Amino acid sequence: MIDAVFIGSVRPLPPEGHPSGIVKQAVSGPVLLGPQGLVGDAQADRRVHGGPDKALHHYPAEHYAVLRAVFPANAAHFIPGSIGENVSTTGWTEDAVCVGDVFRIGSARVQVTQPRSPCWKINARYGLEDALQLVAERGITGWYCRVIDGGTIAAGDPFELLERNPDPVTLRRLWQVTRSHRPEVDELSRLAWTPGLSESWADKLRGRLEWLRQNG
Repeated sequence: MIDAVFIGSVRPLPPEGHPSGIVKQAVSGPVLLGPQGLVGDAQADRRVHGGPDKALHHYPAEHYAVLRAVFPANAAHFIPGSIGENVSTTGWTEDAVCVGDVFRIGSARVQVTQPRSPCWKINARYGLEDALQLVAERGITGWYCRVIDGGTIAAGDPFELLERNPDPVTLRRLWQVTRSHRPEVDELSRLAWTPGLSESWADKLRGRLEWLRQNG
């Protein structure tokens, strides 16, 4: 089940005032989800957020307990929606979700494409220096989805796995391998051609694979 849906506009992010769409608010009713994302949601830098392969950002609600435990002085700030996600659920994490998974979400269908690559805006959002590092090291990144069939989504709607690749790759494993210093060529090749993987991540992995083959 969907716990909450969030959208937001582009606004200055303290302390420097860089434009960002990371600040989002919960929506009480249904929101239309299309190929470019949720109606009413915005991204400041479309090179790294948004677009067909990153139309919807999903973040597991249980990750906030990890953040609160590590940064207790800032615990009140670690609540669903605060890291910039569009969808919050409980019970689905990077250990259980695989690249290429197709989910029914409300009346729409979406496909998991890649982990979210955490950036400096996470530190700025919480006023911390090490939140970004923690998210990356623990692999509590959340993920992006492309929209296969548009529809409406709302808090309380079903969130159901419909399809999975025959040779599934969890988001956890993908994150671990891509962060390793020198991954195994065979496994990297498997990941690079995983059905459903976003074009940008596929290009990145295949480029690294070619380098390893030439310099192995």
